[in-house]
Amino acid sequence: MTQKYLICPEKVRRVPKQFNWVDHRLVRDHIIEQCSHQALALYLFLITVSDQQGLSYYSDRSISTRLAMDLIVLQQSRNELIRANLVAYRKPLYQVLSLEPLQPVRPQMEEPLSVGQILKQLTGGQHDKL
Repeated sequence: MTQKYLICPEKVRRVPKQFNWVDHRLVRDHIIEQCSHQALALYLFLITVSDQQGLSYYSDRSISTRLAMDLIVLQQSRNELIRANLVAYRKPLYQVLSLEPLQPVRPQMEEPLSVGQILKQLTGGQHDKL
């Protein structure tokens, strides 16, 4: 039996509170528009057969047969899903990824300037003489 392990442990899929395994953010966030019909069929298959952590180890041949998809189209579809950050893949294991937004990196803010510093910049250092 194939040993399962998380490919991306930081993106473990969780069931959304408002729906089930098919998250409405696929539509709301326009993710569905980034993928071909074949890629979306593969995604639906993977979310259907994956375990509670989003893991599945169906072989390419088995998926190809079940989806009536040739192996080249399957590979292209998998690559689309990887690019869309919907799945991770390390043969023979798929992981359906969380749609949780990544935490944005906050830019470092400079200290705010005082009114005096702003006046000094605007007058080329001459505001003290005013």
